[in-house]
Amino acid sequence: MPRLRQVSRDEAPEHIQHMYSFLFGDRDPVEEPGTETGTPGDWWTVFALVPDCFDHAVAGFRFYRSPKRELDPKLRELGQARAGYARGSQFVFSQHCKAMRHLGFSEEQIAAIPHWSAGDCFDEQERLVLAYTDCLVLEGGRTPDGLFEALSEHLSDREILELTYITCLYEMHATMCRALRLEYDDVDERVVEIAAPTGSGDILQAVDEE
Repeated sequence: MPRLRQVSRDEAPEHIQHMYSFLFGDRDPVEEPGTETGTPGDWWTVFALVPDCFDHAVAGFRFYRSPKRELDPKLRELGQARAGYARGSQFVFSQHCKAMRHLGFSEEQIAAIPHWSAGDCFDEQERLVLAYTDCLVLEGGRTPDGLFEALSEHLSDREILELTYITCLYEMHATMCRALRLEYDDVDERVVEIAAPTGSGDILQAVDEE
């Protein structure tokens, strides 16, 4: 379950109720979760806690899908999928793998997102987008001049700004989904202590005695 309260259909503002109808039909998404794409749908019901936050996020979705965008949608989705993987969000990664497939990426390319630097199924432009995405997500924006100059040989200034904004937007969504345990990121922490056998001594003392 998400870490925050979900907003039922009855308590949601009218414009959010309309979005609920689009996504969930006549169901109350809190009582009967699930979207047509197979997700639980709790991203929507949690963001509805703050309606203007909900509206701001939805505006971001409309921004990146707008026909005004100059960035190739394939490069956009490549950055979004890699951002989801690099930030460790199964939800963002999974959803944008599906979008990549819809846009014509091969199964080999989708499977190679986690290990793109060792693969040979991406062209030069795609590899530069993936490398830049890693700078944005894994290096906190620290980008070598050589990489940026190479990317600039393929993309215009406007395209790079769109790529940067959209990729960082989805790093934020990936981070929030993990923190709030939304959608496919409602998972237990994997890194926990494994208890030693009953009666075992101090392992460091045992090493010292060797």
